[in-house]
Amino acid sequence: MNVITKTIDLGNGTEISVETGKLAKQSDGSVVVKAGGTMILATVVSNKGAKEGVDFLPLTVDYREKFYSNGKIPGGYLKREARPSDDEILIMRLVDRALRPLFPSDYHADTQLMMQLISFDGVNMPDSLAGFAASAAIAVSDIPFNGPMSEVRVGRIDGKFIVNPTFEQFAASDLDCMIAGTAENIVMLEGEMLEISEEDMVEIIKVAHVAIKEQCAFQLDLASNVEKAKVKREYAHETHDETIREKVKAATYEKCMAVAREGNPSKEKRSAAFDEIKQAYIDSLTEEELAVEAPFISVYFKDSMKAAVRQVILHERVRLDGRNFDEIRPIWSEVNYLPSAHGSALFTRGETQSLTSLTLGGKLDEQMIDSAQDKRFEKFMLHYNFPPFSTGEARPIRGVSRREIGHGNLALRALKNMLPQGDENPYTIRLVSEILESNGSSSMATVCAGTMALLDGGIKMKRPVSGIAMGLIIDETGTFAVLSDILGDEDHLGDMDFKVTGTEKGITACQMDIKVDGLPYEVLIQALNQAKSGRAHILGEMMKTISQPATEMKSHAPRIVGFTVPNDMIGAIIGPGGKIIQEIQKETETTITIEELPDGQGSVQILATNADAMDAAVKRIKLIAFPPTVEVGEIYEGKVKSIQSYGCFVEILPGTDGLIHISELEHGRVEKVEDVCKEGDVLKFKVIGVDPKTKKYKLSRKVLLPKPEAKEEA
Repeated sequence: MNVITKTIDLGNGTEISVETGKLAKQSDGSVVVKAGGTMILATVVSNKGAKEGVDFLPLTVDYREKFYSNGKIPGGYLKREARPSDDEILIMRLVDRALRPLFPSDYHADTQLMMQLISFDGVNMPDSLAGFAASAAIAVSDIPFNGPMSEVRVGRIDGKFIVNPTFEQFAASDLDCMIAGTAENIVMLEGEMLEISEEDMVEIIKVAHVAIKEQCAFQLDLASNVEKAKVKREYAHETHDETIREKVKAATYEKCMAVAREGNPSKEKRSAAFDEIKQAYIDSLTEEELAVEAPFISVYFKDSMKAAVRQVILHERVRLDGRNFDEIRPIWSEVNYLPSAHGSALFTRGETQSLTSLTLGGKLDEQMIDSAQDKRFEKFMLHYNFPPFSTGEARPIRGVSRREIGHGNLALRALKNMLPQGDENPYTIRLVSEILESNGSSSMATVCAGTMALLDGGIKMKRPVSGIAMGLIIDETGTFAVLSDILGDEDHLGDMDFKVTGTEKGITACQMDIKVDGLPYEVLIQALNQAKSGRAHILGEMMKTISQPATEMKSHAPRIVGFTVPNDMIGAIIGPGGKIIQEIQKETETTITIEELPDGQGSVQILATNADAMDAAVKRIKLIAFPPTVEVGEIYEGKVKSIQSYGCFVEILPGTDGLIHISELEHGRVEKVEDVCKEGDVLKFKVIGVDPKTKKYKLSRKVLLPKPEAKEEA
């Protein structure tokens, strides 16, 4: 074996080692990246040729966390790792979005990159290393790649930025930002923040790029020691005919520019107009010409249309739908659209529409996340659905896509830090965004609709959140146009997709994908400032519909009360085999959960659908947890627990019983206790004393009853 190992210091006291040549040698490239006791095995394989008719890069990026990496056995029936979790899919997306634009545009071979967490020390965060490991695996292979690239996490503690913080440091950080780039450019960014400024956002990117440059230089040095990586493989996956390319452009370019100049706000009409130009060109060909040109027409026409639209935007300052560069599409919204939901909102911006519903639950509704790294419970969920009809398509639905998981996560991160925390929010919250129409930035529509649904449901957000997607068109001369609230076509034809969410005070989340080399910081700053103005406008439109949380929750929404009890009273509340708590839940029709807190207290949460049930459950639990003293001479009301021949035992207070002797049931003679009461009845009685021998309380019912009038003697 020719094992090569090199190390790099991240500058924060953490040393990373990269080893190649020992594991998975039949792959095209393989590395093991190690930081402390955290290890990731990254491998890449790419076929030697492309499949017939494939005109794109079939890239699969996979990341899996092995439970053995942390000495755990998976849960569930199979006891083995199964489908990837949402957390794993989100890491796959982070790496995929950074890698994909760096492969040559004409490279179409099936390529699979796999990353596996094979050891985890609980200190170093593996997702901070995944992008670095993936790029290093490609760097030591012969696969063509315009890299290397690396990916780092940036946190901030007490105002100081930290690159790739440990878990302990991350817990104290007020932001979480993952940034990927090459030595020259930033290519991807995603993160969540606590209302930071645009200036801080730019500083984060600059700090990250310093570390990224060092890691890219390290990968080049590593690859220079691997013989296989010195010469990249040759390939020819595309066949072109420049004569036909020029012919298609000459026939369609000006016509496409004319359509772009019209500024038609209808996506359907623009698409139809471009299709007519393409079909007119096809109809102009003879059968012999069509036979020769058919394989090229779609590709070359798309290139011609893209060049025409970009030309009109850059040099004639006209957008596809006729808007100004900083203009937001028309917005209309509505709340309380779904009568059975606990909150709902319909948000429409241009041809993008989200119907978002709010559902409130209790402790038992929290989502359990059982991963190789940890086991935790999440009380805020946001699910995003993107059905095919939203774009006028008909295609099969095969489960939740990675894109849906990613877009939902971005919206979740935008909103979660603006939710009330701790005791201010006892609810488990689930938002579901149904995208009913889509023409650009449905994830940002989800953020807006999610905010409005929360307010409609009476959730007291710290501040409402809005979101906007920014685009960019830039040419080789540096001429550029920053576009607010981009269309789907402007996203596909443009050079940047930059989603920014925030409140009136600052940014709460962002996601950026850049498709062009060399994005100047002044362009980024302009995009951020233009986004700030756009967010403010959108927020203003939202506030016209709902500006404050509803004063009352929906009548059918559950009510939750939470309080703490002494830890040593938890057993008494639950009772033997859960008897007491089950009895309380059944009789009050509530749901009660109890958990032990680290501070030695017990946390009780009661979920009820009406006030009377809630009051009854709270009263009964507090009587157990904080038992009052039974006072002689006081009047009580309690349930008959058992019937004996000499009287009945009743509950004075939870856990404290007393005897009403048969002689104390009524003023007259009682032959059988069952003639007066039965088990389960509730009686009112007075404590008249304590038996000196048994120390049991003596109770009387008859002293509370009116005395019968005396009968005259005959």
